[in-house]
Parts: sequence; C-alpha cells; structure tokens
Amino acid sequence: MSIFSRMTDIVNSNLNALLDKAEDPEKMVRLIIQEMEETLVEVRSTSARAIADRKDLERRVQWQQEEAGEWQRKAEVAVSKGRDDLAKGALTEAKKCTEQGELLDGELAHLNATLVKLGDDISALQEKIKDAKVRQNAIIMRGKAAHSRLSVRQTLSDHNIEGAIDRFEQYERKMDDLEGQIESYDLGQKSLADEISELEGDENVDAMLADLKLRMASTDANKAQPAGGSVESKQDKQ
Repeated sequence: MSIFSRMTDIVNSNLNALLDKAEDPEKMVRLIIQEMEETLVEVRSTSARAIADRKDLERRVQWQQEEAGEWQRKAEVAVSKGRDDLAKGALTEAKKCTEQGELLDGELAHLNATLVKLGDDISALQEKIKDAKVRQNAIIMRGKAAHSRLSVRQTLSDHNIEGAIDRFEQYERKMDDLEGQIESYDLGQKSLADEISELEGDENVDAMLADLKLRMASTDANKAQPAGGSVESKQDKQ
C-alpha cells in the first residue's frame, strides 16, 4: 500500500466518522490534521532510511569497482610473469566483482527513483496539510453553525414548546383578568377633576345649542320676509 493510499484511508475514515456522529467537528478536524502530520513524519522517516541505504549501496558499488580493477591489475601482472593460469583466475574474480557491481547499480537506480517519488509525496502532503489548516477554522465554524441550527430546529419541532406557548398565553389571559378587575373598581367613581371636566363639557354644549337656535331664527326670518317688498323697490328705481 502506498503512502497516499494509506493517508486517503485515514482521512476518509475520519470524515465518515465525522458525518456519522455529527458531533464535535473541531476535535475531528484536529484529528484528521494530526493523522496527516503523522503520515508526513512516517514518509520523512522512510526517506531518511532510503537515503542511508543509498549511501551504503554507493559505497558497495564503489568497492566492487575497485575490486574489479584490482583483480584486473593482478591479471596483468600474472600475464607479464608468464602465468596465464593465474591471470585467468584473476580475470574470473574481476568479472565476478563487475557483475556484482552491476547488480548493485540496478538496486541503486531503483532506490533513487523511490527517493524521487518520496520527495514528491512529501511536497504534496505538506501542501495538503497547509491547505487543511487554512480550511480548518472555516470547517469548525460551519460545524458549530450547523449544530446550532439543528438544536433550534429540534427545539421548535419538540411538542414541549407548544405546551410552553399555551402556558404563556394562559398567563397573559390571567393578567387581562386582573387588569379588568382593577378597572371595574374605578367604574362609577369620579374624581373632582372628572366632575369639573363634565361641567366644562356641559357649558360647551349649551353654547353650541344657543348658537344653533340663533342661526335657525335668522333663517326663519329671512324666509318670512314679504315678496312684494322687492317689487316696490323695482318701481322706485324706475
């Protein structure tokens, strides 16, 4: 299993737990980031071991090359001394060292490719952790807001809230009854100011009545004036 496959499983499992439980989003987000950081530490440790292995392989390759060169030199010495049998043995050893060095070279090339991939994984994981930390506060705030809204919805949907509202309305009606009883004691009881106000009101009504009678009398007088009076006035003008 690759490093990122493992990290994906960790993140997905925690996200699923967050969605299933739908509680304490701050804790869950911190846990996800912590798992990602632990994965980063593990990748770096793997890279450190791989770098150490590469140095060891490089030393072994160099040693095999040096050994092959040494056996080659010995073969040349044997040939110069007329010992072809010894030269063949030395060349055989040189060949073994060369072949072993080639095998180690192959391992070294594979290890270098692995280190390149690990470096890419570390860079990508660091970016993901940085992005997760930037989005952490937003996710936490969204989770808290969602929980608050859920709590309000649950409260509103609870039948107990209806009973509380009914009781509240009952108390309001009781207050209305008490205020009505208080006002009933005031009925039929007039203060000095009330009586004076009534007298002032009567005076105003009397004045209005007198004015009405005066206007009506004037209207009746105009209607009773003789029609001939207007004719005489016309003849006088002629």
